[in-house]
Amino acid sequence: MAVRIVVVGAGYAGLAAAKLAARWTEAAVTLVNAGDRFVERVRLHQLATGQTLRDLRLADLVERTGVKLVVGRVTAIDAEQRVVRLASSPKVVHYDLLVYALGSAADMESVPGVAEHAYTVATADEALRLRQRLGDSHVVAVVGGGLTGIEAAAELAEAHPGLKVRFVNAGALGAGLSQRGREYLRRTFDRLGVEVREQARVSEVRADGPVLADGEHLAADTVVWTAGFKVPELARAAGFAADDHGRLIVDDMLRSVSHPEVTGVGDAAAVRMRSGQELRMACATGLPSTQHAMRAIADRLAGRTPRPLRFRYLNQCISLGRRDALIQFVHADDSPRESVLTGRKAALYKEAIVRGTVLFERHPVIPTSF
Repeated sequence: MAVRIVVVGAGYAGLAAAKLAARWTEAAVTLVNAGDRFVERVRLHQLATGQTLRDLRLADLVERTGVKLVVGRVTAIDAEQRVVRLASSPKVVHYDLLVYALGSAADMESVPGVAEHAYTVATADEALRLRQRLGDSHVVAVVGGGLTGIEAAAELAEAHPGLKVRFVNAGALGAGLSQRGREYLRRTFDRLGVEVREQARVSEVRADGPVLADGEHLAADTVVWTAGFKVPELARAAGFAADDHGRLIVDDMLRSVSHPEVTGVGDAAAVRMRSGQELRMACATGLPSTQHAMRAIADRLAGRTPRPLRFRYLNQCISLGRRDALIQFVHADDSPRESVLTGRKAALYKEAIVRGTVLFERHPVIPTSF
């Protein structure tokens, strides 16, 4: 009987993992996902502003690959019986090897009022809900200083020039960028009319806008929450070793440190290098590390010894609307160099990277060794 590999989650990492497993092994590969579409998550801020994204059916993406697609939300993983339980069916999905790729979601519980009053761009449904809300909005507060918040604020300001956009950040604007990168980001926000509030920690979200820790209220018709992500609790509930955030703890071949039959890829896995560096949640991390993880599984099944993960970052790509972007070149450990690419060339560069992620999902092999 063929080895049964089950991949849970069909985001950037999960879909690639399933297709690579089918290509590189003789296993019977099953891909389980809550929906029947592949979501270009890095474009959801575009969807929120009214742009149309490609309709990518998972059935089409796995056609003739040998991957069996099961559409259903995972409710539990039984590590002892090695089965995955689904909300949509009393039947279970059996596995010999499990690839845990359930990704991350917006953290709506860390601050009072977020779940009741804020909008996000973490899923397609949430982005569409925000798009509908924008039609009745005059002032939008984007809370969260990471790349998602920066991209959302710029996209909203460019697509809706009559909309007042406030960018609210607990730290400094572009704190992870070089000086040149920070200066360019500030000039771009000035050009787009984005009001920047730095060192402004939000303690509550109300229907009429966020309230800061010092008690100041920032009036806003709509609050877009991008301040943090969380992962499903399924790994911890299954008894897998997990970190304080609930992410699967893996070794340098992305295998669970407590359950070697489980491999973790994407946002829901805590990937650390031997140097101690923790890799950030991003396609730039997920795609090459997923390829490495699936190569390791193929090697073990073939009786070969897998190599440990070698990884380096090259850049951070930040869209600033459709005609502008900031490419921050970085050292191997993701710390910023002073070198940046900006403007129209950067926008074309960023678009090529985003298009490349879908190309990778269709043909998931990166010809570079990490």
